[in-house]
Amino acid sequence: MSKGKQKIADWEQQNARALAVRTLEQVKNGAYSNLQLNQIIKDSKLDQRDVNLLTTLVYGVIQHRLTLEYWLQPFTKGKADPFVQELLMISLFQMQYLDKVPNHAIFDEAIQIAKRRGHDGIRKYVTGILHAIDRQGVQTMDAIKDPVERLSIETSIPIWIIQQLKQEVGFEKTQSIAMSLNQAPRQTVRVNRAITDPKTAIASLEEEGFIVNPSLVSADALVVEHGHVANSNTALDGLVTVQDEAATLMVPNLQLQPNAHVLDAAAAPGGKTTQIATYLDPKQGGQVEALDIHPHKVRLIQENAQRLHVDAQIMAQQLDARNVDERFADASFDAILVDAPCSGFGLMRRKPEIRYEKQYQDSQNLQKIQLAILEAVAPKLKPQGRLVYGTCTIFEIENDAVVQAFLSEHSDFELVKTKGALTSPAQTSGQTKLTQQIYPDDYGSDGFFIATLRKKQ
Repeated sequence: MSKGKQKIADWEQQNARALAVRTLEQVKNGAYSNLQLNQIIKDSKLDQRDVNLLTTLVYGVIQHRLTLEYWLQPFTKGKADPFVQELLMISLFQMQYLDKVPNHAIFDEAIQIAKRRGHDGIRKYVTGILHAIDRQGVQTMDAIKDPVERLSIETSIPIWIIQQLKQEVGFEKTQSIAMSLNQAPRQTVRVNRAITDPKTAIASLEEEGFIVNPSLVSADALVVEHGHVANSNTALDGLVTVQDEAATLMVPNLQLQPNAHVLDAAAAPGGKTTQIATYLDPKQGGQVEALDIHPHKVRLIQENAQRLHVDAQIMAQQLDARNVDERFADASFDAILVDAPCSGFGLMRRKPEIRYEKQYQDSQNLQKIQLAILEAVAPKLKPQGRLVYGTCTIFEIENDAVVQAFLSEHSDFELVKTKGALTSPAQTSGQTKLTQQIYPDDYGSDGFFIATLRKKQ
């Protein structure tokens, strides 16, 4: 069986809470929450209401894991089976965060799952703990005197992330970022300007029953509510594509002409490649070379290009961006986009397990790869060409520090101002910088960093 694939009993396939326990066990073992959840839903016999409950329980527990552990800790002794731990977590999550589910229903379900997956001793253990929590209530955060530790437990973000952010942006901004990360992620799309415009795309989505608002971040983006936009006819027909608002800001900074020859150095799944293609005219020789290491991801770029009707402008190929010398001559590109492999800490709202899986060491290791990619692609840019570097993370080590390290070794490049969001964020640091760092609390988008470099004549 593949990772995340396991034998599920018939009774579990119709039980959202039992499936939530299964999913959380697998995520704890390293499975991706979204992929694992999709697989479990596909294999289940749940109706839509129970699918919604399953999704709420899985993401709720992942988002609030440190808080739930803090509340649970006084009631548990010794090390419980992994399934018992997750069962207690989903039960406590429901008690604390879901108003509409009465405690007796939560207890009945939990006790049944404990009995059916375990034995009578486990049933008694779970029953005792749940009734004790019901009687005594959970401990408050007041006992935690250190404000950094309290913020970590309150927002369920590991303490090292809080400490690192505090060092970089101060405690007040760290608090704002941390509080924002447990809000539900918004659904946003990019308008495919190759075949439509925002007005037409909005009308098409509204006709399908969506509520649509223009983005405050990007002229190319829309914020969409009610329903799953990726499955809409508007998306399937290629008028829009799912993409975060902040991520749409990289490509405009390339300042592309219709006949440009562009390199997208780390392109999959092709969101920015297809955005680049909207600026290019294949009849005038405009083309983007889209690279990725993995063959299945190259296919994904090609599929997205076809759906969005821009495949004539895109040449997708399997190649590690650090090995561009194998295929391209120096000074062969008018513009280069490096959406670099990164730690993804800007995506914590959308992929909550990132916060537990990664360490600062990951960012240090990734910085070497990011610099190696910049080092490899820099000679391929023509004089006066633009190189736009971006990441979906929020730590300086992968962002400004990478740009400064690159510039210190490349006097033939200069940093120019990145054109950022349409509006100023609610909280501004008061700094005027040439690079653009968007934090998750600024607009409710992903965290994203962009720097624009120009090659001197």
